Amino acid sequence: MLLQALDADQGKRIDSLLHERLPEYSRSRIQTWIRGGEVRIAGKAAKSSYLIRGNEQIEVEPVPLPPLRATPEDIPLSVLYEDESTVVIDKPAGMVVHAGAGNHDGTLVNALLHRFASPTGSAPTLSAVGGDIRPGIVHRLDRFTSGALLVAKTDSAHQNLALQFSSRKVEKIYLTLVEGRMEGSGRILKPIARDPKNRARMTAKLLTGRSALTDWEVVRKYADFTFLRIRLGTGRTHQIRAHLSSLGRPVAGDPLYGAKKTEWNRYFLHAHRLGFTSPATGEWILVESPLAPELEQWRNSLSIE
Repeated sequence: MLLQALDADQGKRIDSLLHERLPEYSRSRIQTWIRGGEVRIAGKAAKSSYLIRGNEQIEVEPVPLPPLRATPEDIPLSVLYEDESTVVIDKPAGMVVHAGAGNHDGTLVNALLHRFASPTGSAPTLSAVGGDIRPGIVHRLDRFTSGALLVAKTDSAHQNLALQFSSRKVEKIYLTLVEGRMEGSGRILKPIARDPKNRARMTAKLLTGRSALTDWEVVRKYADFTFLRIRLGTGRTHQIRAHLSSLGRPVAGDPLYGAKKTEWNRYFLHAHRLGFTSPATGEWILVESPLAPELEQWRNSLSIE
């Protein structure tokens, strides 16, 4: 494809300009093209540091990434509940759920493939509905969100659980600490969309987006923070983080959504409880993940109101 640099683009780095013009591609993907000589000016490969003069014609040859395929890795997992159709994992903060841009190993899926490998060497006992890089994954937690995550062992269980999620029959309770003071309880009904100013985050400050429902309740008040119990009515990307930020009460330790940086190397958000109907037994299952030790330590370090 050919792109024409404009006078207004003068002084921009070429990788920044391409990211502006091609927002459907990640910055890391564009930099990979540049390193591979797939971005050219006047027939010559450009460097990432090249500064636009304002009248260049830029030739870009997008190269598709090789398909990702997760492989088993011997990574310890904490299992909160398991039956023949499902398993609930206590995910630690910092673990990515499945492979993606910049994350090809050390994920929850890598650990699941090892944990549930078939003894005969055939396919692992995990649902294949999510494809090669998301076996068993019915829903996700953000990288630095800890707590209960539901995994499907079979395709039929996956379809059953997905229907429970889409019909809002799964109980999802989170615990979070927010900056500032909040009182009582409340409901947030604001649509969530990708932030046009920062593609890494979502926003609930626009009038467009996907409908989202978050109920919150104050559990304890601290001098500069409030500890909340959250009940999710929907499951949008970064929903709790975006909704609370829209109230001016960002999740503690979450600078992407306006909070101050902390010493804890994560933000304070924990998936505390999951309630669902087991596809195997038809029974209502309620699973709780205790607050992560570092979050308990963080909370204990706060000054009481």
